[in-house]
Amino acid sequence: MTAVQKFATEGIAPPERLAFWNELVDRVYSGTYVKSASGDFSGEMWTWQVGDLSMIRPRSTASFVGRDPRYTADERLILHLQCRGSSLHRQGGTETTLGAGDFVIGSPHEAYAIDLAAHELLVVEFPRAPLAERFPGIDDALRQRMSGETPGARVFHDFLLSLWRQSQQGFSDPDWQEGVSQVFYDLVALAMRGAIRPDTAAPTADSALRRRVLGIVEAQLVDPGLRTLGLAAACGASVRTIQNLFAGMGTTPSAYILERRLARAAERLAAAPEASITEVAFELGFNDSAYFARAFRQRFGVSPREWRRK
Repeated sequence: MTAVQKFATEGIAPPERLAFWNELVDRVYSGTYVKSASGDFSGEMWTWQVGDLSMIRPRSTASFVGRDPRYTADERLILHLQCRGSSLHRQGGTETTLGAGDFVIGSPHEAYAIDLAAHELLVVEFPRAPLAERFPGIDDALRQRMSGETPGARVFHDFLLSLWRQSQQGFSDPDWQEGVSQVFYDLVALAMRGAIRPDTAAPTADSALRRRVLGIVEAQLVDPGLRTLGLAAACGASVRTIQNLFAGMGTTPSAYILERRLARAAERLAAAPEASITEVAFELGFNDSAYFARAFRQRFGVSPREWRRK
């Protein structure tokens, strides 16, 4: 077991913070990189190795995180649990939106990307085999949102938080580390079974409403008139209910809609070089190409044209 280490951008000049952070995350999880449109990016991170669990606890302002494929002798998995804020995960053509308490498991052997609002995460990279023994259908569950609202997920979340609270005690007993690893695998398997079996863990009204609202957003991104009022009307809910739903994800309806439009635009710019930038903007609900260009630069740090050339 390694001692807990803490890293932070505090004390580093703002223009140098992102470079520092990129060097750090690549050292912790090889192939990882971070982009931010903000000139005042800030973050802090704790790292800890317990047995075969490689864990980090990052907090930062809004950012885009990507990771190139990592090749190792043993097959591994990586789990992201959203403690605070919201995020959009992309891997293998699948998009997964997480709110507070939700988690997703992916593969570090394939490229992935994460759009993050201001956030705190619990991240664990670990060998695939022990979880596959406990959860035989693991491949079908990868890249899927695991709800944080089930009893099993809440117990798993509490376990990770409790484990981090013990991190300063300096436990080095190999039996303790092995025990922690076994409990981790047992609890994450329990949380996954509860999350994907609606007969034993029926979704709450809030989670059902969130899925419906986010589905409407995805289906209607092309509509420039997509607003909070329209979402409320489509769901038979009040405007306040919709606002509270997004507040629970650490964002607002308008900010989330803009974020999704920009993410789709970034994908479209790369996938359809024959389409003009103005066409892409209009296809995704922007009715002002100049505003689209400004918003895109603010989000990704480069213009749409520069993004396409990358």
